[in-house]
Amino acid sequence: MQKLMSLVRKCVRDYDMLQPGDRVVAGVSGGKDSLALLRLMAELRDHSPVPFTLHAVTLDMGYEEMDFSPVADLCQRLEVPYAVKHTQIREIVFDIRKEENPCALCAKMRRGILNDAALELGANKVALGHHYDDAIETFMLSMIYEGRISSFLPVTYMDRTGLTLIRPMLYLHEKTVRNFVQRENLPVVHNPCPADKNTKREDVKALLYELEGRYPGLKDNIFGGLQRSPLPGWKPVK
Repeated sequence: MQKLMSLVRKCVRDYDMLQPGDRVVAGVSGGKDSLALLRLMAELRDHSPVPFTLHAVTLDMGYEEMDFSPVADLCQRLEVPYAVKHTQIREIVFDIRKEENPCALCAKMRRGILNDAALELGANKVALGHHYDDAIETFMLSMIYEGRISSFLPVTYMDRTGLTLIRPMLYLHEKTVRNFVQRENLPVVHNPCPADKNTKREDVKALLYELEGRYPGLKDNIFGGLQRSPLPGWKPVK
């Protein structure tokens, strides 16, 4: 826990993610990354010199077999107010629209509903569970499929809503997150989405695994390249 928290604190400082009085909503899907985010943000709330409040919000996608009661129990133990927002995303994406490539539409709808929920709670910031490997994979996806040098930003201000997205786990490797979730026995909720593990991101993840074996340090070079690049928002501010 101590090592992970030091990396989270460094990330928060490097990108000036939190200010006193912030009201932060953590998006908690029930997957390993979002549960790690919830646990680490609760720890940060309890010991940070920067006072902020924390809420957790889960979007119920419309899969009847998903049970979020263990997540609710975890939030209660962590003293984090918790809300589940019921949506029709599954029905719209798969039954009505019958999307062949559903991930983009699903992600857009989830972002919109989560932001609306944050505004309803009076929040000014939304914390997302993207980690080090997510940033590198997004960079590769943009290069391979769009011909763009791009990735999501550590901090994103959305002028339409007035919300700021923050990604405090950006310095944590996926393997580190997975081990942390197992060690803490966090209640991961199975994702029944038919597109899960069958996406372009999974292809890129496999490609990076192969390339890292051939060129050790490749991921560190890509991540460091993002921080040294002229891309706005990637250079640490502190």
